[in-house]
Order: sequence, then C-alpha cells, then structure tokens
Amino acid sequence: MPALTLTDNHPDDGDHPVLFENISRDLLLKGYSINPYALPLGLAEELWQHLQQMPNTAFANAGIGRQQAYSRNGFVRSNLIAWIQDDCPAEQHWLQWATGLQSYLNRRLFLGLFSFESHFAHYATGDFYKRHLDAFKGQANRVISLIVYLNRDWNPSDGGELMLYQPAADQDPLRVTPTFGTVVAFLSEDFPHEVLPARRDRYSIAGWYRLNSSHPERVDPPS
Repeated sequence: MPALTLTDNHPDDGDHPVLFENISRDLLLKGYSINPYALPLGLAEELWQHLQQMPNTAFANAGIGRQQAYSRNGFVRSNLIAWIQDDCPAEQHWLQWATGLQSYLNRRLFLGLFSFESHFAHYATGDFYKRHLDAFKGQANRVISLIVYLNRDWNPSDGGELMLYQPAADQDPLRVTPTFGTVVAFLSEDFPHEVLPARRDRYSIAGWYRLNSSHPERVDPPS
C-alpha cells in the first residue's frame, strides 16, 4: 500500500470535516480510527430504517476470498451479508458519504484510493467471524477497511465486539462495542481482526477502499 503522508491543506467537505480529519490523522499516526456515535445521525437512522425493511431473502451466507478463490467456510464465519448497490435512497446516501471520505483521504493522505465496495452484515445470535486479514501484504487491493455499526441500545453484555489486533505482539487487542453510529477505519493489510459471537441480532456495514489493480487481462474493480 502507499505510504501515508499528511498534507497541510484541509479539504472542505461540508458537514463532515471533523470526522474525516480525525480518521485521516488516526490512520497516519496509529493505523486505525475508532469514532463512537460519529456517523451523521440522519444517515444512521436512514440506514437502520432501510435494514428493517429489507427482506430476509436479500441476505446470503458470507464467504471468504474473491472470484475464483471465493469459498464458504462455516468454521471461519457464520454471518449473512447483502452487497450495497445504489438502487435506493438509503444506499445512495451511504455511498455518497463513503465517496466523500474517500476523496478526503486521497487529498489529505495521498492514498490514491480508486474504488469502494461495501455490504450490510447480519450476525444472528451466536454468529461470529474468526481472526482474519482483509488484505495481504503486496497484493495492492484493499487498503482501508471501514466499518459502521447500526445497533440500537447495544450493551456490553450483548457480545459481538470487534477485536482489532495491533501489529506489535506486546500490544493488547482493541475491543470495540458495536454501538449505533460508531465508525471504525483501519489499514487492511496491518490489522487482523475478528467478530466475537453476538447474543442478539447485530447489524453493521463493512466496506473497503481499494487501489486500481487493473492489468491487460483484468479490469478493476472485478465484477
């Protein structure tokens, strides 16, 4: 992935400069950013309402890998996902917000982020996702992982925490409670993470900012 460098200029991104700037600086200094209750409330409410209206058939068993390497492995993860398109206002507004963050990160950190993909994730009671990386060193695909939580009145006793493992072996993992509107971002290649089993239905959005890895045999992003 490209080296992170902070520019001196602060791009003007309307209502979100404080959050976007916090994420930029955190990524530069720590490699991760955890922002409780930070997603704009109107957008969080709209996404939550959209989730309530989505039929169960919109969700499918999650897998691991991409394209030819894709497989389903119930030992690694047991949640359901629904890929986000732009065919309804809630999803359009989410993608607009995520694109705004992408533009800010590109201008502030010189990242060259090319595309964004995301899905809703539903963890039913007992569901989990064991420790994994979103990208592997040198593959130049996913650069920044982005997670937003959409769970009302979530208590620590409800489980389902994100465990974010830091690169240094002597550092304790970070434990993130999936409370409503919390925004998490981290370097995809550097932070293994897992989702602990939930004790009630747990909803989130997981997304990834990617570089352009096109070559003569394949156009990015893959379909």
